[in-house]
Amino acid sequence: MKLETLRLVLKGINENHTEDILKIRSNPELNKFVKRVSPKTNYDALQFILTIKARIQSNQTVYWGISLKDQPRLIGTICLWNFSEDRQTAEVGYELLPDFHRQGIMTEALNAVLEYGFNELHLQEIVAITNKFNENSKGLLLKNHFILQEGKQGEGFPDNIIFSLQRASTSPDEI
Repeated sequence: MKLETLRLVLKGINENHTEDILKIRSNPELNKFVKRVSPKTNYDALQFILTIKARIQSNQTVYWGISLKDQPRLIGTICLWNFSEDRQTAEVGYELLPDFHRQGIMTEALNAVLEYGFNELHLQEIVAITNKFNENSKGLLLKNHFILQEGKQGEGFPDNIIFSLQRASTSPDEI
């Protein structure tokens, strides 16, 4: 599954992306806001890739590596996962190496994934959970019309807040 934007290619990850995944998922700046066991070695990153591939096979996730069109290296990832039982709702997750922050890259990637989620997967809602101190992530979500779900927190993660974006309804005039 490949998506292209003006500057980016969103593509499936594979074993050839081991070093890139290690660099992204072990980045201390990114991990300030994410509670996870970071990969320490290429083997750890490879295990993560194999886990993602298995989840893709079982329709548990849709996962893309993000690269600039003229560069083969991954600079981030974005995914739809945590699908509701009726497959009407999914969670979006994303990460981007700090060297590429504040360039509109994640906005571009997120827009492509939102379009895919609503138009191809026919989702009715996409949620995003982020740390309340992650100003970049909160700004990205608000810029893309996500609405903060006041009073809701990530389960077991009191510093996490939840945003939601509903599928735009089509009025009879637009049909």
